[in-house]
Amino acid sequence: MEKVKDLYPDTPPTILRNREEKFRTAKNAWFWHTLADFVFPRMLKFRFIAALIKGDENFQKLDSRFATIFYVPHTNWWDGIVNYTLCRHFQKGFKFRLMIEEMNRFPLFQYIGCFPINKRNAQTAMKSLQYAATMFGDPKVSYWLFPQGIIRPPGFRPIEFQSGLAYLVQHAAKNYGGVNIVAMSTKYCFLREDKPEVIIKLHEPVTITDGDFDRKEFTKKIEAEFEDLCDNHEREISSGNFEGYNYVFKRKLSWWKVIEKKLKNVGMKSAAARAAKK
Repeated sequence: MEKVKDLYPDTPPTILRNREEKFRTAKNAWFWHTLADFVFPRMLKFRFIAALIKGDENFQKLDSRFATIFYVPHTNWWDGIVNYTLCRHFQKGFKFRLMIEEMNRFPLFQYIGCFPINKRNAQTAMKSLQYAATMFGDPKVSYWLFPQGIIRPPGFRPIEFQSGLAYLVQHAAKNYGGVNIVAMSTKYCFLREDKPEVIIKLHEPVTITDGDFDRKEFTKKIEAEFEDLCDNHEREISSGNFEGYNYVFKRKLSWWKVIEKKLKNVGMKSAAARAAKK
C-alpha cells in the first residue's frame, strides 16, 4: 500500500524546487477577464453545490478613498478562484490583485491581476512585496492576501502570520493616506448534499490611516482577532446556525436529486396534517 506523502510541508514550494522564476507584473486584460469570468464560476458550480456568504454587506462599507486588503486563510487549491469570483461578483469595476507562488505554472493569471512571489531568499520575496506596496495609491485595488504565507490544513492552529500584511498596511497608510483591511474566513463543508459547499464569512472592514505602529505588535493583534473569527465561524457551522447567510450561487438539482426529493416528501403532508389535528 502506498504511503501518503507530506501534504502540508512547512517549506514553501519555491524553496523546495529552487527554480528561477520570471517576475510578471499584474495586468487587467479584457479578454482574459472575460474568459475567467466565464470559466471560474462554472468550475465552482461543477465541484460545489452552492456558495454561501455572511457579511456581504461589508463590501459596501469600504472607505472609498482607499484601496482594500482582504486577508484570508489558505487551505486548498480553490481559494484563489473563490477570491477572484467574490471580487468580480461584489466589486464591479475593481482591480483584482493576488500574489501567487510558483506562478510560472499559471503564467496567464498575470492578465487577470496576479503576480508572483518567489521565496527562495529574502531578496526575491521582498521584490514582490515592494511591487505590491505600489498598488495602494489606487482606491479601486482589491488585494487578496494569504497572510500565513503557506497552505495550511483546515483548522490549523495556532494561526501565525508572516510579516507581509503588516508591511503592506504600514506602507499604504504612510504613503497613500490609508487602507481598508478586511478579514474573511472560508470553509469547505459537506452539509446535506452529495457535494460540498463553500461557506464564507466576511468581517467588517477596518480603515487604517496611521502607519506609525510596531509591525510585530500589529501582526500579533490581527492574528488573534483572525483566529477568533475563524473559530467563531467553525462553531456557527458546527451548530447548524446559518442565520444571515446568502447564496452567492446555488446549483440547480440534477434530475435524480429532484426525484429523490419528491420521494422524501411522500407522506409528509398527510403526517403534518395529522400532527396539526392533535
